Amino acid sequence: MTPSAIDIFLWGALPYLCVALLISGLIWRWRYDKFGWTTRSSELYESQLLRYASPMFHVGLLVVLLGHLLGLFIPQSWTAAVGITEGIYHSMALWLGLAAGVLTYTGIVLLIWRRRTNGPVFLATTRNDKVMYIFLVAALTLGLATTLINAARLDYNYRVDVSPWVRSLFIFQPEVSLMAGTPIEYRIHSVSGLLLFAILPFTRLVHAFAAPVHYLFRPYIVYRARDPQNVSTAAVRPGWGQGDI
Repeated sequence: MTPSAIDIFLWGALPYLCVALLISGLIWRWRYDKFGWTTRSSELYESQLLRYASPMFHVGLLVVLLGHLLGLFIPQSWTAAVGITEGIYHSMALWLGLAAGVLTYTGIVLLIWRRRTNGPVFLATTRNDKVMYIFLVAALTLGLATTLINAARLDYNYRVDVSPWVRSLFIFQPEVSLMAGTPIEYRIHSVSGLLLFAILPFTRLVHAFAAPVHYLFRPYIVYRARDPQNVSTAAVRPGWGQGDI
C-alpha cells in the first residue's frame, strides 16, 4: 500500500523526533538539573505496599523490555535457523509477554493506588508525575491489549513488518509502508511508546539512565572501631581551630 502523509510522519519522522528529544533532554537534564536526577523516593512516607509493588513493576518491566528487544531486533530467520518454529516462538512470546505484562500492570496499579490513597505520598506527587503516569499506563495498557489481541489472531506475525520497520530506522532508511499496513493496535501502541520515550528525560523515569553500575566495581567500605589509644589528646582550640566554617 502507498503510505499517506500521516504515515510518513508517524513512521518516518516521529521516531527520529522522539529519539532526538530523548537524547537532548538527557543532556539538558544532566547539565542543568543533575541533582534532580532522582526518583524522589517516597519510601519514608510508606514502605509496606511499596515493598511489593515496586519489585513487581520493575521486574515485570525489565522482562517486557527484554521481550521487545528480542522480538524486534532478532530476525525470524535467526530463530528458525536454531530450530525455533514460528508456532513455538508465538507461544513463548505470548505466555512470557502476558505474564510479564500482568506483573508490570499489577505493580503500576498498586503504585498509583498507594500514591492516591496515602496522604503524604499524594502530597509529594507533582503535576509532572501525574502526566508521566498517564503516558506510562497508556503504553502498558495498549501493550497488554496488543498481546491479548495477538493471542486471538493466529494469522498475523509482527516479525514480518513491525520488526523490519524498527531495524530500518537504525540504518536511516525507514520502511514506512511496512508499518502503515500493520493492525491498528500495533500502530497505536508504537506511538504511545515513542511518546513515552520523548517525555522520559523530563520525568522521574530518568533514573533508569542512572543505574549505579559503578557499585559493582568500587572497593568495599570497611568500618573499624576507633582505638581509644589513638584518640588525640591535643587541647581543643576555640573558634576556627575546631574546623568551624
